[in-house]
Amino acid sequence: MAEVRRIRVAGIVQGVGFRPFVWRLAHELQLTGWVRNDAAGVEIHAEGPAHALLSLERRLRAEAPPLARIDALQVEELQAESAAADFVIIDSVAGGAVRTAIGHDTAPCPACLAELFDPAGRRWRHAFITCTHCGPRYTVTHRLPYDRPQTSLAPFPLCPACAREYADPADRRFHAETTCCPDCGPQPQLLDAAGGPLAGDPLAVSLDLLRAGRIVAVKGLGGFHLACDATNAAAVAALRQRKQREEKPFAVMLATVPSAPSFAAVGTAEAQLLASAERPIVLLPKRADTDALLPGVAPGLAEVGLMLPATPLQYLLFHEAAGRPAGTNWLAAPQPLALVMTSANPHGEPLVTGNTEALARLAGIADAYLMHDRDIVVRCDDSVARAGADGAPAFVRRARGYVPRALRLARAGPPLLAMGGWFKNTICVTRGAEAFVSQHVGDLDNAAAYGFLEETVVHLLGILDVAPVAVVCDLHPDFHSTRLAVDFAAERGIPALAVQHHHAHVAAVCAEHGIETPVLGLALDGVGLGTDGGAWGGELLRVDGAASERLGHLRPLPLPGGDAAAREPWRMAASALHELGRGDAIPRRFPDEAASATVARMLARGLNCPPTSSAGRLFDAAAGLLGARRRCAYEGQAAMELEGLAARHGAVAPLAGGWTIDAAGVLDPRPLLAELAALPAAAPTFGAALFHATFAAALADWVAAAARQQGLAKVVGAGGCFLNRMLTAALRENLARRGLEFVTARALPPNDGGLSLGQAWIARKLMEN
Repeated sequence: MAEVRRIRVAGIVQGVGFRPFVWRLAHELQLTGWVRNDAAGVEIHAEGPAHALLSLERRLRAEAPPLARIDALQVEELQAESAAADFVIIDSVAGGAVRTAIGHDTAPCPACLAELFDPAGRRWRHAFITCTHCGPRYTVTHRLPYDRPQTSLAPFPLCPACAREYADPADRRFHAETTCCPDCGPQPQLLDAAGGPLAGDPLAVSLDLLRAGRIVAVKGLGGFHLACDATNAAAVAALRQRKQREEKPFAVMLATVPSAPSFAAVGTAEAQLLASAERPIVLLPKRADTDALLPGVAPGLAEVGLMLPATPLQYLLFHEAAGRPAGTNWLAAPQPLALVMTSANPHGEPLVTGNTEALARLAGIADAYLMHDRDIVVRCDDSVARAGADGAPAFVRRARGYVPRALRLARAGPPLLAMGGWFKNTICVTRGAEAFVSQHVGDLDNAAAYGFLEETVVHLLGILDVAPVAVVCDLHPDFHSTRLAVDFAAERGIPALAVQHHHAHVAAVCAEHGIETPVLGLALDGVGLGTDGGAWGGELLRVDGAASERLGHLRPLPLPGGDAAAREPWRMAASALHELGRGDAIPRRFPDEAASATVARMLARGLNCPPTSSAGRLFDAAAGLLGARRRCAYEGQAAMELEGLAARHGAVAPLAGGWTIDAAGVLDPRPLLAELAALPAAAPTFGAALFHATFAAALADWVAAAARQQGLAKVVGAGGCFLNRMLTAALRENLARRGLEFVTARALPPNDGGLSLGQAWIARKLMEN
């Protein structure tokens, strides 16, 4: 006798081919009934023998589509009614509390690439090819449930041929909401600098322009890129000049994984990450000739960022360069074309997404615009990561390809909104036992960035159908994110909770790893407001949920000129000399700095020299003392270049007696700074290696002493300084020798990009107490 089950599946189950997958299983198992999308995920009504229903439940998990993620599967027995004659997919239903999530954007799958490069197929060189297993999701979706009318494909009705595929359960595009073809889908177009159409094939003409040294704005998944020939020094220099990006590194797009070893050291894990469906920018060690091959792309750094095409349109540029070969064999070979693909975000403002917006905001930068008529709904920049030893990404920036994947929390709790900080802003929304961290919003330096933050709050709350019961922010009252949090809370009559910056850094790692016990938190970054009103950034904390105790900190250095010192490492070097009792040497050390005598007097008198315990400023002081970097063109430049110099030199032993730790838990690196100041100017690589080795050893001694005192064996490292691979690896090795477990961020960046998760975690702990 037939039995009846209602099965509800929650997770990433919309827009990933889950309903067709259920349909095929049901027909294979000779079940009847129906499947549909709803606000909670996917609902299945299945009728048939008990053994077949049990097999369905088991195979739903075991054989789910590649982009699906099942978070919950609930089964309910129903009374048998009149038996259904078949198993069908029925229309989605809206309404009710949203409990599902939209899938992330992915690069074209192998099957779509095979079609894209098949001259006999009807989607030959179709720039918007997609199926249920690949293509845009998050960046084209207005709201749930995920159906074509809710996406930016709504203005493109399916032609008869695509409609037949969409309705055919045996087809890969069965209920593929973004499917289309050259007859019914969006169309690429190429415009000149003035916005007028350029004659000829848009891809072929674009490639001609790029080869001629021109800059082309290319519309991607989450925004526009600015592209140029990465091997053309003049083109790269022109892009830097027009974008006003003097030294910050550019990413380079290559056609294939076999193309990458020509420009960087690529291991197995790095190759896997490059080729992953998420298509992040992957930071790879340079070869000896990388800077000569890619002049001006990543000056002064030990790594270069490479990526593969994430859209069919991007693939077609490389296909054009390869001579339009038939088939996919060309993808298994190195291809010579290398394109700078940098975010089209002029003046540090948010990424350009709209066609009209591109013509206005990129005027004077782009020589041409390769665009199309499919709207970008959600602004979403490229993700940036390194490959971990296990092949998983270690994030520098988490955005396209990974957002809006939920992070699983240790347990469920009330819905919250956390606003993040000032730099590298993200927001976090919690729902049940899930945390949704937004795409990278960026530094809140201007009104446009603040507007993007507001836009992100509205969209993420709306698409998740969450009404937060509290909003969380940084302790600093002047952050735009803090002001928005206060206003948001006042408008809705909910509490606004302020969380200390470094406590939130440590909490983010605890939340990611499900740590519920007390830990030692080592927070190393540029700056964050402390509970005493000071500028913190080198902190040793005991963190127990919502409680945080400051056990120690780096010995403060004065910031001569306040924020100016964060942009000019020579000022931090001057500060170090002053703290070493050598303030009179500052003008002689920096004779070409017009303000050197003034800075020496400021330090001597304590005028406009607020103290900071920042580890980031300690890196700056080391870079300034070694003559590695006087001024920074972008945040973290001095520290990144210092790591590059150290990597070039190789390992050295720590400086004996290079630090002291007092009874109050203050780590004093002045002996190390004195040694760096005494090194000859020609030894920056040795000095950089010595700094890293000694600082890591000092941190390990400091942490180990606190661990013994507190009776703790788990250490959490958090903050932007843990993007430094050399420091992190040395510290991990040192702590392991002392029997201490060292835990760092993996699912999110260790910098302020993960701050919002920590804020939300602490707020939940506060509400539990």
